[in-house]
Amino acid sequence: MAKVACPYCYHRFPVGNLWFQCTGRPAPGRERCRKAVDPMRQRLTGYGAASWPVFEPRSRFRRPRKAECPDCGTPSGIRACPVCHTPLPASFADGDSPLIGVVGGKNAGKTVYTTVLVHELRNNIRRRFDADISFAGEQAGFGTAQWLERYEQALFGDQALFESTASSADGIRTPLVVQWRQPRVQLGRRVHRTTTLSFYDAAGEDMTTQEFVNSQAYLTSADGLIVLLDPFQLPGAADRIAVPDAGRRDAEPPINVLNRVTEMLRASTGLGDGRQVRTPIAVVFSKIDAFFRVLGDNHPLLRPPRAGAEYDEVVGQDTDEHLRALLAELGADDIDGHLRAHYRTFRYFAVSALGAEPDYGSKQIDPAGVRPFRVDEPLLWLLSHFRIIERSRA
Repeated sequence: MAKVACPYCYHRFPVGNLWFQCTGRPAPGRERCRKAVDPMRQRLTGYGAASWPVFEPRSRFRRPRKAECPDCGTPSGIRACPVCHTPLPASFADGDSPLIGVVGGKNAGKTVYTTVLVHELRNNIRRRFDADISFAGEQAGFGTAQWLERYEQALFGDQALFESTASSADGIRTPLVVQWRQPRVQLGRRVHRTTTLSFYDAAGEDMTTQEFVNSQAYLTSADGLIVLLDPFQLPGAADRIAVPDAGRRDAEPPINVLNRVTEMLRASTGLGDGRQVRTPIAVVFSKIDAFFRVLGDNHPLLRPPRAGAEYDEVVGQDTDEHLRALLAELGADDIDGHLRAHYRTFRYFAVSALGAEPDYGSKQIDPAGVRPFRVDEPLLWLLSHFRIIERSRA
C-alpha cells in the first residue's frame, strides 16, 4: 500500500491507516466527547490547545471516508494523522502532497525568504496560476499563521527586518501547511486538483551540528529541499562586494551546510557509495541584491522569466549555467563538485526576498519597500518536477 507523509509531523504511514477526529456533535442519546490536550500531538508538533479526541476506524475498508466515534457514536469525516493526531486537510491523500524543506546556514535569510514566498503565493502566484491558495486546517487561527502575520507586518508594513529564527531546542518547529487548488483540463474536461504543500523552516543554528541535522525528521521525509546559501560567505565575495558586518558574524562556508545535509540524507536512506541522492534540491543563493551593481543591468542573472502559468525552463537552465560560472569565479566551485557527486537532480537559483539591500545596521528595508526578485522560481521548479504545474520546453 502506498505511503503518505503527514504535513505536520513528517512521519510516513500507509494511506489506509488514517485515523479520524471526533466532530464534537454526539449521536442522539449519547454523551458528548470532551476536548483535552493531546500529549502525542503536543510532543510531536508543539500544539498545546485542547482538541477533540481522535480514534482508529473500525471499518474493514482500507480507505474509509467516514468512521463512527467509539465514545459518542457520531460519524466523522475529519481524517487525522495516526502518529501525531493532527487533523488533516479534507483532500489530503486524494492528490499529490509534496513536503518541502527550507534549510540553510545561519544568516542565510530563510525566514525572510519563507515569509516573502508565502506572501507571493497568496497574492501574485495565486493570480498567475488562477489557483486558490490558503492555509490548511487549524493554522488559520493558531501558531503558524500568527507568526507569519507578525513577520509580514514587519517586512511589508514596518519595512524592518526581524530577529533571526530562534533555535528549536526541543527539535520541534511548526511547519507551514498550505493548500494549492488549481483548475486543470483532463480528457477535455475542466477539473480542480488540490495539493497540500508543507514548508518547514529550520533555524540556522539548528543546522550547525551533524547531530542536530540528523535529528530533523522533516529532512528524511521531504520530497524536495530548498537550500538557501549565504553568498556573503563564498570565498571571493569580499573581493567583489562590501560584505556587511552582520554577514561576517558567525560566518560559515556554505559547503559545510551542504555536507551536513548530504551526510544525513545518505545515512537515513542507506545509500551505497555508488548511488546518488534522489531528492531534488533547489540550491538558492539569497541576497543576490548585493551583487546587482557588480553584475550590471544586462547580466543574464537579472533577466526575469516569463510570467505565464508555468515554470520557465529556458530561463531556469540559463540561470543555472551562469550561477555555476559565477561560483567558479568566486572560488566556490567545490559546491558544484559536491552537488554533482551526490545529487541526481539539482538546480541553482539567485533570489532576493527584499529586492534591494537593506540597512543591516538599523535593520531597515529600502524606502521603496519589499520588491521580491525571483523568489518563486525554486518552488515552481519543484512543483513542475512533481508535475503539479506545467514546465515550458527547453
